Order: sequence, then structure tokens, then C-alpha cells
Amino acid sequence: MSPTTLVTGGTGLLGSQVVPLLRQAGHTVRVLSRHDREPGDGVEYVAVDLMTEEGLAKALDGVRTVLHLAGGPKGDDVATRNLVQAAERAGTVEHLVLISVIGADTVPVGYFARKAEAERIVAASRIPHTILRAAQFHDLTLKTVRAMAKAPVLLAPGGIRWQPVASGEVAARLAELTLGEPAGRVPDLAGPRVYTLEELQRSYLTAVGKRRMRFPVRVPGKVGKAYRSGANITLGEPTGSETWEQFLTAQTTSA
Repeated sequence: MSPTTLVTGGTGLLGSQVVPLLRQAGHTVRVLSRHDREPGDGVEYVAVDLMTEEGLAKALDGVRTVLHLAGGPKGDDVATRNLVQAAERAGTVEHLVLISVIGADTVPVGYFARKAEAERIVAASRIPHTILRAAQFHDLTLKTVRAMAKAPVLLAPGGIRWQPVASGEVAARLAELTLGEPAGRVPDLAGPRVYTLEELQRSYLTAVGKRRMRFPVRVPGKVGKAYRSGANITLGEPTGSETWEQFLTAQTTSA
């Protein structure tokens, strides 16, 4: 019988790319979902609320590996604590893999802080673990600059740099880690190039044939200082290969 891997967030952008890779490797995959769904393509779906733990004990029955991808603007720490505690009680989980974000412990923003707390919860548990921090996905970068470009005047925060990465490359790395042995905190995964936010904005506007008047602004306080220091990027580590330009070309050509 093939090993059972439980994936949280398995229907999202990242999960929908990781799950097929785990299936190809011969794993039985159980995906947590907000609602009951019919199984398909060898994947079982289980309705679970990570914030209340409802249905979690049943979902973990017989599970040896957990890949925790579920996340959002709020509650990552609570959901992770509930998942870890339930996995410890289950007694069968031998490996827990967590996706986090570069700068989790250095960028003073609520989302990053909750990711850092999720890391601490996993690292302090009795379950052998692997933690991968990744940069912002190209998809999120596009969503961000597209939303900013809707305004008649484009706000241009100075000194802000991103190192966007292809979600598919993060998915492939997560599948590799999930199929491997627990490794603790592994090297971060970011894209092959660092861009200023202005560069990302300009390339998007050029790709869609738009022009906007720019209004330079300075991000104040600790948040601005953290971004200007490069707390959200990583240099010298292995990186993905797909550039922002390649992703943007593919998106705007197919649109």
C-alpha cells in the first residue's frame, strides 16, 4: 500500500501543482478541503476546518507525511498549531513539511510574523520537519502591479525590491522535499533576479500598452526600513530559473 500524504491548501495555486507530482511518485494523497468533494485522479478530499480542528483527527488517520500549504492573510499560526497538535496526537506522522516566506522573522508585517510563528510551532514540535521559505510568486507580483496600475496615478514606493519566483518551481521543490527525509530549515527559494518595484511596474505597463504618471512615495517606519534593507530577498542561495519577464510575456500573450 502506498504511503499517505496529507496536503493542506491542496486546491490552491501551489497545492494544485504539488499534488500531481506526489501522485506521480506513487503517493496516496489526501487533500484538506473546506467542503466535501468527490475523489478524483487518485486524490481523496476531506472537509476540515483548521481553525476549529473539526474533522482533523479523521483526516490524519494513517497519514505518514503532512505538507502544510494552507495559508491566508490571517490565522496561519492558529491553523498550524492546531495541525501540529493533531498530528502529534495521531502518532503516525513522520514528516511535516511547511512552506513559509523569505523574511518571515525580519519583515515587521502581520502576515510575515504569523509565518514566523508557524515556523516556530513546527520546529518546536515532536514531529521531524522540513521548512522551505520562498519569495513572492510571479502570480502575486502580477496581481499586485496590476492592481496598482488601475489608479490614474501610479504610486511608486522607493527602495522596495522583490525577487519573484515561479510557483511551479516552488511546487517542484516542495514535492522533492516531501518525498525526501526531514531536513529542518532548507535554503530559501527565490527567483533568478532582483527587481525594484518600479521595474516591475514599468515592465507590466509596457507589456499591456499602458502609461501612468508616477508619484514617488517613501514607505515609512520599520516596514520601509526592512524592505529597503533587502529583508525579503535572498542572495547567494540557489534560485529558480524562470524570470519575471518570461512569466509576464506568457501571461500577457495568452490573455
